[in-house]
Amino acid sequence: MITRLDHIAVAVPDLQRAIARFSEDLGLALTGREDVPTESTSTAFLPIAGTRIELVHPMGGEGPIAKFLEKRGGGLHHLCFSTDDIEGDVAKLKAKGWQFLSESPKPGAHGCRVIFAHPRSCEGVLVELSQPPAAHE
Repeated sequence: MITRLDHIAVAVPDLQRAIARFSEDLGLALTGREDVPTESTSTAFLPIAGTRIELVHPMGGEGPIAKFLEKRGGGLHHLCFSTDDIEGDVAKLKAKGWQFLSESPKPGAHGCRVIFAHPRSCEGVLVELSQPPAAHE
């Protein structure tokens, strides 16, 4: 079951500059960074009011974030919802006609299992489902 909004991801062409804008200019605390090789991204985490902003930047200039930046420039990339049963939610959404960008969940940041739904499944919004490690151990 979907339990909460986990994060809002923002694609950025310059990760250091974006970190400065969000942390120094807006006063959000940078709580960490992580490379996510399965998505070819470098990510910075800035929590705020029960959720967080994740700044995402392409690793090595490749992957889906690089394509996004090339096509659209920086900006809102996706919404991520936390789930306690990723397989169950994927099955339920597939039964409703949702399409996913991979066959099954894969490793994501913070040890979570993640899967992305195609934007056409949710009115043009790229949606990520994320199951925390404690929920799938």
